[in-house]
Amino acid sequence: MKQDMIIILDLGSTENTSLAREIRALGVYSEIYPHDISASELRALTNAKGIIIYGGPNNIIDGEPISVGAHLAESGYPIMAIAYRPGNWNAEYPDWETAAPHLKDFIFDTCKATANWNMKNFVADQIELIRSQVGDKKVLLALSGGVDSSVVAALLIKAIGSNLVCVHVNNGLMRKDESEYVIEVFEKQLAANLVYVDATERILTKLEGIAEPEEKRKIIGIEFIRIFEEEARRLGGTCAISFLAQGTIYPDIVESGTKTATVIKSHHNVGGLPADMQFDLVEPIRQLFKDEVRACGLELGLPDEMVFRQPFPGPGLGVRCLGAITRDRLYAVRESDAILREEFKRAGLDKKVWQYFTAIPDFKSVGVRNHTRTYEYTVIIRAINTIDAMTASIEEIEWPLLQKITARILYEVKNVNRVCYDLSPKPVATIEWE
Repeated sequence: MKQDMIIILDLGSTENTSLAREIRALGVYSEIYPHDISASELRALTNAKGIIIYGGPNNIIDGEPISVGAHLAESGYPIMAIAYRPGNWNAEYPDWETAAPHLKDFIFDTCKATANWNMKNFVADQIELIRSQVGDKKVLLALSGGVDSSVVAALLIKAIGSNLVCVHVNNGLMRKDESEYVIEVFEKQLAANLVYVDATERILTKLEGIAEPEEKRKIIGIEFIRIFEEEARRLGGTCAISFLAQGTIYPDIVESGTKTATVIKSHHNVGGLPADMQFDLVEPIRQLFKDEVRACGLELGLPDEMVFRQPFPGPGLGVRCLGAITRDRLYAVRESDAILREEFKRAGLDKKVWQYFTAIPDFKSVGVRNHTRTYEYTVIIRAINTIDAMTASIEEIEWPLLQKITARILYEVKNVNRVCYDLSPKPVATIEWE
């Protein structure tokens, strides 16, 4: 069933994603498009029912204020403008506080949109779109085993069945026993067509001496693509595999930068992709927020244990081993993370806290062990709660639990003599350190 859509035109607002979520909460699908969308691009959005123009503090590009094209007035769509005065629009709202009470009326009374945005319809639409895009060709899926790629796998299995080839790359930056878990679930339990590639030495060698976070992410992204290109040639034989599926979601796109927003951090599956990539991308959940991805997973029948797994960044522990990656710190962050996850599960926090992990900076501090001076690393614990990964608050952990986790890390993990708890919300901080 084709879902009605409200278009949000991005004129520099920092609240576009919040507005999109407000509209989706009313049962109507919404997407954000650039301010300079062309008339032909607009006509192609056949399920659109109306347009909201949302201005804001980032409405300057190259020193000039941005505006929308005159063709919008001739599009025939009802238009609502917020914090922007483009000329002679009939609907002029100077700010969100004034506009908010009119949103529901605009969507349902003016635009005549139907509240048919739900996961059942979304899944049906995506299956149709996937089949239309790839036909009877094979698709490679970058399967990390995280929530996003697992949901994409389930969607693709429903859409194209055995034409899906799942490739799990162990890049040496996985959590403890992560690759073993992926093989157990997808190959042995779900009988997926799974290929395992151990690229540990290849990727860690490429990352030696690289400290800048953006460069690390891009190296990881490029090597992932090169590995998938090699696997596509190997698996495709005389008929090369030309489609690559990814678990890209909406926060990945936002944080990797738009025309009116600077890059927060390049996600390896967005800003880290090489320009000469030989694949066409299949990204069926790229417009979903994290909570919507989980709802999609439940609609597809995935088990709760998989749907509510801890989020894990595509570059893995590479963005939690801060600065230039070293083998000893990589070991320490993997082991300390395993302790944290074990203790949170025992305390029942694994069902309460949205994301929790450890990170290790690239510096040492003085300590004392067995009456002897030590010069070792610091483990940082981070535990946050969020709905959509766009903002995040800090989980208040009981003191005895923090003391227990600290004691285990200090005495079970080599080369660590200090543990800290990160109290920084998003914003100003991001969820990950890099």
